[in-house]
Order: sequence, then C-alpha cells, then structure tokens
Amino acid sequence: MTALIEARGVSKRFRQHKRFPGLLGAFKTLVTSEYTEVTAVSDISFDIAAGEAVGYLGPNGAGKSTMIKMMTGILVPSAGTLSVLGRTPHEQRMANARQIGVVFGQRSQLWWDLPVIDSFTLHQRIYDIPQARYADNLKRFSALLDLTPFLDRAVRQLSLGQRMRAEIVMSLLHDPKILFLDEPTIGLDVVAKDAVRKFLAEINRERGVTIILTTHDLQDIETICPRLIMVDHSRLIFDGELGRLRAALGSARRLTLEFSADPGPMALDSATLTADEGLRKHYLLEREDVSLVQILGEVGSDRGLKDVALHEPDIEEVIRTFYQRRNAAPVAP
Repeated sequence: MTALIEARGVSKRFRQHKRFPGLLGAFKTLVTSEYTEVTAVSDISFDIAAGEAVGYLGPNGAGKSTMIKMMTGILVPSAGTLSVLGRTPHEQRMANARQIGVVFGQRSQLWWDLPVIDSFTLHQRIYDIPQARYADNLKRFSALLDLTPFLDRAVRQLSLGQRMRAEIVMSLLHDPKILFLDEPTIGLDVVAKDAVRKFLAEINRERGVTIILTTHDLQDIETICPRLIMVDHSRLIFDGELGRLRAALGSARRLTLEFSADPGPMALDSATLTADEGLRKHYLLEREDVSLVQILGEVGSDRGLKDVALHEPDIEEVIRTFYQRRNAAPVAP
C-alpha cells in the first residue's frame, strides 16, 4: 500500500532556559542566557499507509503530541525527514491543511459564542467545500453523532461530550484524507466515548480515512486501531499489530471457578492457583494450548462446580506488561 506518511529518523529538540535553585537562583533564571536542551522525539521512523488506523501510545512526556504537531506542520523537526501526502508539512502548511483534519482534545476550533452550525458554515467557506458535498457530509455526520438537537446552540452552552462530537464533525466536513486525533475522548463520559469510538471506526472503515490517534484511554485503541506505535522516553519501542504484541508477551488468561460448596484446596496441572476464596478459586493459565474443556476435565463432575469465567487479557494488561519488560529483550519485528 502507498504510504501517506513517511517518517525517517525524525527528532525534535527544544531549548529551555536553565533553572537554578533557591531565591537567588530564581532571579538568575530570569536573566540567564544559559539553556538546556530537551529531546521530545528521538530518531523515530515509520510508514503509515492509506486507510490505516494507528494508535500512537506512550506515557506523559514521551513525545506523542510533539510528533502529531510535526505531522500537521505546526512544529519543524530538528532532524530527519517527514513527508505527509507527499509534502513536507511545515513547508506547505496551507496545501497540507486542505487534506487533513485535526482534533486536539483540549483545544477548540469552534467559535465559542456562535451556534455550532455557524462554525460549520465558516469552515465550508474557508475550505471552499461545494454546497452539495457540505450538505451531504453535514447530514450524514450529524445523524451518526446525533448533532441535530444542538446545531443551533452556542458552543459555550454545550457539554464537553457535545462539543467534542461537533469538533470531530467539523474536522471531517472537507473530506480529509488523514484525521489526526490528540486525546479526543479526554474527559468524556462513557456514553459519549462509545459514540465517538463507533463513529471513528465507521469513518475509517467506510470512507477509508486514515486515522492517527494519541490517547491514554486504551479502549479507544482496542475499538479503533488495529496497529500500535508505542514510544517511551522520546524513542519508538514498538510498531505493529496489537495481536503481535499479545503473542510476543504471551497470552496468560485468568480463570475463576465458583462452587456450590467449598471443595477444599484444589491444584490443577494445567493452571496455577493464584487465590483461594473457598467457594471461588482463581487460576492463571499461562499455556496457550490449554482449553476450557481440559480444565473442566481436571476438575471433574463431582465437586459441585457452579460457574466458570475465563478472562482474556485486555489491552491495558498487555501494554502494562510490555512497559514492565521494555528493558528486557526487544520484541522481534
């Protein structure tokens, strides 16, 4: 597939005034000409193809937002090369902006005191969107995200969830090829998050919009993005499918057996007992080839087994395990 985004050895460094401790140090900080250099992004390379949905993950300070800002042309890389839609983003910002959509979770592109529909109309004129296409997109997106009840209300009167839905619709009205999302579900309630996730997954699937998503909410990734790019301390540490990450870290599952009467201590050959609560016993299944049928065969039919629950590891567990092991052997490409 053709790469829409190509990053080769991209780095970004910032200079900051050197800070000195103490009261005199605070004054010295104000007048000093000394600087320290901070590396936000270090030697990162990847390709993103048309139609992909990619989750860009990392802890606070790992350089996620900085990388998004370089891809959108807001920041200039300190080293390396970056191409978006065949252009250098910071050199061709206007042309680049016409083919991308951007949503920053904590910054609004809507006009605060105007009705939502007025912001959309201004967006149409700025991007010179043909009336038929604008009307069709507005109708389609408003239906999917239930915007109609508040299109005529001022942005300042909207809830956070309503505003974020309007922000996402506005970023898509001009049919961008790439949608950059920086923490789009931050602060939203469960219902609003679910609506946004389903909408983004559908836009990616039906319209082929390439999505690059940074988030701390791992459910966003699990719902929208099959591919993960993970960074830590400004460096890329993993790039691949979630399934490959799971496989590389093992697929330990948790098993809970509930009994009508306590059968007493019960060890199983195919699972490790992690907690014994009498009527309820918890196990860890570390082998992928162990089936539930095999477990039930070991337990037998004469112990009063009442219920069984088998839990696959969720994405949060997988990524947490990865970060715990990141100083060990690297995941094979």
